Amino acid sequence: MLKIDTHQHFWNLAKVEYPWLGPEAGPIYRTFEPAELAPQLKAAGIDKTVLVQSANNTEDTVSMLTQAEDYDWIGAVVGWVPLLDPDKTGRLLERYSRHPKFRGMRHLIHNEADPDWIVQERVIEGLKVLAGFDMVFELVAVYPNHLKHAPTLMERVPGLKMVIDHLAKPPIKEKQMGAWAEQMAAAARYPNVFAKVSGLNTAAEWDTWSADDLKPYIDFAVATFGADRLMFGSDWPVCILAGDYARVWAATRQALQGYAQAEIDAILGGTAQRVYRI
Repeated sequence: MLKIDTHQHFWNLAKVEYPWLGPEAGPIYRTFEPAELAPQLKAAGIDKTVLVQSANNTEDTVSMLTQAEDYDWIGAVVGWVPLLDPDKTGRLLERYSRHPKFRGMRHLIHNEADPDWIVQERVIEGLKVLAGFDMVFELVAVYPNHLKHAPTLMERVPGLKMVIDHLAKPPIKEKQMGAWAEQMAAAARYPNVFAKVSGLNTAAEWDTWSADDLKPYIDFAVATFGADRLMFGSDWPVCILAGDYARVWAATRQALQGYAQAEIDAILGGTAQRVYRI
């Protein structure tokens, strides 16, 4: 079984504009490219990755597709298309879908001033175009503003295959579940919705986090979605804000101890192979 990291990024500050990324981002305010990640993947025993967009522009997508051609371990690319313009979305998807590793898109909705941006009528029309190409839509659901829209999206675009990034950033810092758990359960009722066990260390927001802090949220996700709809992701290089690649990988595996091997295999690679056709 392949081991797959379904959520990692690259960015080059000299070549692509990343409006959200400035000096206030601290250690991640610099260029990150494949040569830096490769030895960390090898050390962890990761076979393939899913390279995910970092900017709402075509330059970032083109850069990722180029990198995917140069590095065999990049198994899939999740880029960007302008959902507010369904016609342009269709034209770009027609082009991108010819690339052997393009598998879907996302929009940084958590950076939009309107927390309901994703349920605008024109965006819904854009998502219908995406579904027509059998591409994945990744929902950057940062609780409490976006996860609640998942059922609406599935009702309006029933053919859409949706992946919730980072388990929607649960309130780990507060050691709560509450409405987050209710909204995750509502999303999980739709069989086309998947979720990434990723980004949890930065949701914890403290340097002393451990697998024990992440485990209740991972356990809830397994109980709600099932292992065959969950996927590991490192969220590198964002993860270095509260740890590093090796620490995230080790903590995730520790939190999964006690599950059947088939479930662990699904979360660490099997589900991703199916969803992203790797």
